[in-house]
Amino acid sequence: MSQFTVEHLKALLEQAAGQDADAPALTADTLDSSFGDLGYDSLAMLEVASLAQRQCGITLEDEAVSDADTPRKLLTLVNGLITADAA
Repeated sequence: MSQFTVEHLKALLEQAAGQDADAPALTADTLDSSFGDLGYDSLAMLEVASLAQRQCGITLEDEAVSDADTPRKLLTLVNGLITADAA
């Protein structure tokens, strides 16, 4: 995978936590909202991190995942690791 997109993240969130009809949609307007505000708990985020590692061929440190508390931060983290691994 050369880039981890919002669509990839949406798919992983749905796979990890299911789709909650009451949860806010992941859009450009919600990229800076915390995952907690979007309805995702820490267990769901650990599962998302595990799925991202397998799909992208990267290693995510637990502390880095914990610090990536918004979709934008997680996208930046994963894409940075993909780019670093490609170099």
